[in-house]
Amino acid sequence: MEEQNKRVVSALEDLIQVNNDGNHGYKTAADDIDNPAYKTLFYGYAQQRAQFASELTREAELMGRDPDAGESIIGTLHRGWINIKSAFTSGGSEAILGECETGDKAALEAYEKALAEPLPANIESLLRTQHQSVLEAYNKIKTFKNVSASA
Repeated sequence: MEEQNKRVVSALEDLIQVNNDGNHGYKTAADDIDNPAYKTLFYGYAQQRAQFASELTREAELMGRDPDAGESIIGTLHRGWINIKSAFTSGGSEAILGECETGDKAALEAYEKALAEPLPANIESLLRTQHQSVLEAYNKIKTFKNVSASA
């Protein structure tokens, strides 16, 4: 694999990990939150992140990535979702929303880092579309958290 492809594949692998973490984080949030509207929203975001990871995996494999390389291990979650379980045991909806906000902020940063690299047009377009969806989720979660805090 040429050097440019290796850099792109590496960036895609980072985003695959971020989305696998987000999928797990949102599933955990949905399982542990009492608010039915949040539960539905979180399951939707978990499914979205799984779809994003799948799309990114497909692109990475088309660029020469080993299909068995770099998959997320649920036990090694990182990039903002580390504290989500402790939020469930200690703070209710507001704490869970805060951890989801932190996870999405980390995801946005990962997308922005990847988008700063030279990318093939099709991959750049995919990343911009996914970034926009994560940004919309981040803004929605942030709004819910602010409303919850002021209630």
